[in-house]
Amino acid sequence: MVVLCTTPPGISGTLARFLVENRMAACVNIAPVRSCYRWDGEVCDEAEELLIIKTEMRKLDDVSISIKEIIPYEVPEIIVLPIVGGEERYLGWISEMVG
Repeated sequence: MVVLCTTPPGISGTLARFLVENRMAACVNIAPVRSCYRWDGEVCDEAEELLIIKTEMRKLDDVSISIKEIIPYEVPEIIVLPIVGGEERYLGWISEMVG
């Protein structure tokens, strides 16, 4: 599966490294993004970083707990997308890396 998560700038590297070092993710891509959203009745427009976390469903609870512990957001973004296909060797590598 792929988990999408946004963080304030500067936190994403810490979270990505933690997930990979603790075998909760095989790989985490970090991309700068600009997010426009409504929060507490106001429209916000802020720089964030998007994490694209490659892992397996059996690791979702651990990944979600880690996101909630590391990211300071009141309501962190945790969106899970199933991987419905892909290069078999790469998918096998994900399974191997998350142990």
